[in-house]
Amino acid sequence: MEELVREIERLKEERNAIILAHNYQLPEVQDVADFLGDSLELARKATRVDADVIVFAGVDFMAETAKILNPDKTVLLPVRGATCAMANMLKVEHILEARKRYPNAPVVLYVNTTAEAKAHADVTVTSANAAEIVEKLDADTVIFGPDNNLAYYVAKRTGKRIIPIPEGGHCYVHRKFTLEDVERARRLYPKAKLMVHPECEPEVQEEADLIVSTGGMVRNACQHDEWVVFTEREMCYRLQKLYPGKKFHPAREDAFCIGMKAITLRHLYESLRDMKHRVEVPGEIAGKARRAIERMLEMSG
Repeated sequence: MEELVREIERLKEERNAIILAHNYQLPEVQDVADFLGDSLELARKATRVDADVIVFAGVDFMAETAKILNPDKTVLLPVRGATCAMANMLKVEHILEARKRYPNAPVVLYVNTTAEAKAHADVTVTSANAAEIVEKLDADTVIFGPDNNLAYYVAKRTGKRIIPIPEGGHCYVHRKFTLEDVERARRLYPKAKLMVHPECEPEVQEEADLIVSTGGMVRNACQHDEWVVFTEREMCYRLQKLYPGKKFHPAREDAFCIGMKAITLRHLYESLRDMKHRVEVPGEIAGKARRAIERMLEMSG
């Protein structure tokens, strides 16, 4: 592993490359990243990159977003099949149908969507800024996709009518968490508070001490000494490194994202060595999607 890390560092310098990684990546991948973050933080970072090459340790929609924001840079996704099941649930047909039914409602799409879907959005959001951006929109009814649980979270916080698309859109990792997990966490860790991602089911959100994105977890973990973390299990590794004096327990050990875990150190090395797999987004789609993403960045606090 040490030799792989040395080779990755050498190739980064040789290629003038930077590694951006999501908080759900394997610990060893997190350790070699130049920047770690949630979807919003990574989107912001992608607009400020000086490197010629961006290696994205995440899933395909994230690498697409980086390419959309950096059309003149080389963006690499180390594993072509690293994808997000929820992002793939939302089809353009769902958006067009919703627009017909609600012609005056803006389309707000989670960044966990394909570039093609983003091209039909008025604005994108992340779990960190979804409620803030929907609140700012001059509309009482909003079309929102693809995560139905995040739609519930936004509706509750804004009081607006949220039309979720598609029906049943969800993250399979966050859907695993149940009230039984909440009860077990309270029993096993009576001094701990529960931090819950807004992709979790509504009944789990209702039992949370804190509902936040993974970036919000990073910012708020300082407020208490012990937490049970209701999101992808690798978030605990990130938090433990940041706050070694505190305790972080994964709510479920099987809260495991296959797409995020597809990328290993060897994949990073081979990606840099062979300059693969290059991410490309057709110009027309990229231009329309960029407007929605840039509007999100402008509207975010």
